[in-house]
Amino acid sequence: MSSSCSAPAAAPVRRVGVFGGTHGNELSGVLLVRHWQQNGAEIQRPGVEVKPFLTNPRAVEKCTRYIDCDLNRVFDPDSLGRPVVEDIPYEVRRAQEINHIFGPKGSDDAYDLIFDLHNTTSNMGGTLILENSRDDFTIQMVHYIKTALAPELCPALLIEHPSLKYATTRSVAKHPVGVEVGPQPQGVARADILDKMRKIVKHGLDFVQLFNEGKEFPPCAIEVFKIMERVDYPRNKNGEIIAIIHPKLQDQDWQPLKKGDPLFLTLDGEVIPYQGDCTVYPTFINEAAYYEKKQAFVKTEKMKLTARHLRCSVSDQSTS
Repeated sequence: MSSSCSAPAAAPVRRVGVFGGTHGNELSGVLLVRHWQQNGAEIQRPGVEVKPFLTNPRAVEKCTRYIDCDLNRVFDPDSLGRPVVEDIPYEVRRAQEINHIFGPKGSDDAYDLIFDLHNTTSNMGGTLILENSRDDFTIQMVHYIKTALAPELCPALLIEHPSLKYATTRSVAKHPVGVEVGPQPQGVARADILDKMRKIVKHGLDFVQLFNEGKEFPPCAIEVFKIMERVDYPRNKNGEIIAIIHPKLQDQDWQPLKKGDPLFLTLDGEVIPYQGDCTVYPTFINEAAYYEKKQAFVKTEKMKLTARHLRCSVSDQSTS
């Protein structure tokens, strides 16, 4: 096995997608993508095709999360290979169109990198979502973005998990990156949240340019929060919610949760504490879109990811 510091040179990044409106009521990405479609100077980088793209236009038009089903969950082989018949859900048909333009998923022809822009009602700040703990390029990029934004925090959520990982819209790319910025209500655009998202995309594209120009990135490590488990609200025998997020947990995304800390509050005023033995780091706390998914928050654990030395196999420097 090669040592941690040596790695083969990576191919240059030539095609980047910037997705907005995967969920039609998450407005920061919708507004930025529409703006960049009209005036894309801000996101263009030499030697790279950067394509801003509205992924779920019908949901955007209605300002709803989705029309028939969640577009960010249908990029699995079954959905992408499903015959297009009359009653096929709109988002499954749309997923096939996106896979045709930006994929095919898992192929050499797929886009190199996709930033998928999302908002959350949870107090998650500007979060980057990673799908692969062994992707040197993406880990190096996250390290670059985190450093550029410091001292402002930029948490990284790793959704790699045998059963909890989901088939995202961005997963058609070789390197998928979710940009999840909150807190922001659905159907609302806040200037501070939009600005935070805009900066993350800028730094990500700057990294791509530096990489293509031949800048070498030494081995690095980043802290990530790895998804462990989804936690539902307490319910009665009819499946109805009987307790809500405790005020002491509300807005405390990424903060340590220890045994005995308050989790839920019943409508009778009873506190339901956290019973787990190990400290966890909850996130997506009280996310509005996850009530239908029966999810009050996600439990994560803190871990380190390392990336090997990164350099581009073909430098654009010589052509400039």
